[in-house]
Amino acid sequence: MYRQHFGLNEHPFSLTPDTQFYFNSQSHREVLSTLLLALRHSEGFIKIVGEVGTGKTLLSRKLLASLGENFITAYIPNPYLTPDELKWFLAEEIGIAYSPEIPSYQLLKEINLRLVELAQQKRQVVLIVDEAQAMPRETIEALRLLTNLETEKSKLLQVVLFGQPELDELLDRPDLRQLKQRIVFAEYLQTIPKSSLGDYLSYRLSSAGYRGALLFSPTAIGLLYKASAGVPRLINVIAHKALLAAYGQGAERVNRQHMMRAIMDTAESRSLGRWLARRDFWLWPSLAAGAAVLIVLAPGLLSGAS
Repeated sequence: MYRQHFGLNEHPFSLTPDTQFYFNSQSHREVLSTLLLALRHSEGFIKIVGEVGTGKTLLSRKLLASLGENFITAYIPNPYLTPDELKWFLAEEIGIAYSPEIPSYQLLKEINLRLVELAQQKRQVVLIVDEAQAMPRETIEALRLLTNLETEKSKLLQVVLFGQPELDELLDRPDLRQLKQRIVFAEYLQTIPKSSLGDYLSYRLSSAGYRGALLFSPTAIGLLYKASAGVPRLINVIAHKALLAAYGQGAERVNRQHMMRAIMDTAESRSLGRWLARRDFWLWPSLAAGAAVLIVLAPGLLSGAS
């Protein structure tokens, strides 16, 4: 709806994890550098933890795009697999044809032989697991056993676990201590700092084709930070609604009043931001009359997940 109004080629704050919109914040930059360094040195298990909405899926997509031709990658977006499903997923990714007649022990042997063959070709195999905190305990143990496959000098399979803080709780279980001891690098994704929020918004807008002047006013950005606490997914949801509010009024720029409406329409907004928005809302009675515009326009334009 608002793309033509603001001169955009696409929606800048979609929740779809598109690497075109990957913002190289300090935290994401440091984590990505650690990942690339560790994988190039065959370091085994790597764990990346971040709160909901901090961009773990987008970072995993960026990692996949950053690895060179020497890497063979297998990406698991939904880790709720049985041990046998996990083995077959990996097997097919490395070129082993599926056959239901192969028993589990024979499949493991086939995987090992194929991994050795790839290692001789200087190819590294990386298994990336998203939402790893949801992986069943038996499957995690199967994953650990897969990483037992190694040569005298290096691991044949490297694993990157992306998960919410619950992943730490899962790995603290006594029966998973062997896996936890194998985690060579553990990094934590941070939120967007207040000082970088304006740059984040500008980057997303320019990536979507915006070429105009600063679109969000400083006061709108300040209120957005209080309502989002720097969580990228929440920033995107509220910024999208603020653009809708500005478009509904025919405004050329998102001001504090538009941001107030967006925050009040977003139940997930942080309490401080919602309190400030409610307080200021009633200071401008004209806002109440226009609030229905946002409610009518907002549904259905955001899609996907990050």
